[in-house]
Amino acid sequence: MLTTSNKVWRLRGAAALALFCVAGTGLALAPALAPTPGNVQDDKGPKGDPYPLDTCIVSGEKLGSMGAPITLAHEGREIKLCCNGCVKPFKENPADFIAKIDEQIIKQQLPAYPLKNCLVMDTEKLGGEDMGEPVNFVYKNRLVRFCCKSCLRQFNKKPAEFLEKLNAAVIEKQMAAYPLTHCVVLEEESLGDDAINHVFANRLVRFCCKGCVAKFDKDPLAYMARIDAALVKE
Repeated sequence: MLTTSNKVWRLRGAAALALFCVAGTGLALAPALAPTPGNVQDDKGPKGDPYPLDTCIVSGEKLGSMGAPITLAHEGREIKLCCNGCVKPFKENPADFIAKIDEQIIKQQLPAYPLKNCLVMDTEKLGGEDMGEPVNFVYKNRLVRFCCKSCLRQFNKKPAEFLEKLNAAVIEKQMAAYPLTHCVVLEEESLGDDAINHVFANRLVRFCCKGCVAKFDKDPLAYMARIDAALVKE
């Protein structure tokens, strides 16, 4: 009669024999699944704004120059890298790379930031004499600005509420100068009274329908280029 211990050892022996047989045939065991272009390589799906930069933070290469970019989800935010070779360096030292990403996002989004006062304490001017230098914080690929670190803590308690307030400020400030009269995705569709007002990287983007928002999120920089081209023509 086999005891539980004997059964375990026989199973282990069978597994070892299987490995030996595979090796003997010259066949390699399947490696761990590598990231593939367009796949999210984390259990948590990306949340917040789509990745707003056009270069790989690891290699400095233009995204798309090495084939379809690799999409990662890191702590609830979307990150894009140029190739599989950049995934390991990023995961080995994410804090340094995230700091570099945040620095670039702040530089990118600061010119369009709509508020002169703190998002939380809206009576406090950013950079006022009493509060000192503003706190620039990147929340899931979106620049948010505060008068002090205490307001950052308040923001983190209910970010959705404050982001809604920021979105409203972006829409109000940028609506009059928005250069397109047609949907940025379906360019043949005019923007009517029921147009969708959307905010990406602290910039207003307008669509004919919600379906176009999903298409935009897959490749936002390509569509933002259309808006930028229209602004140049004005």
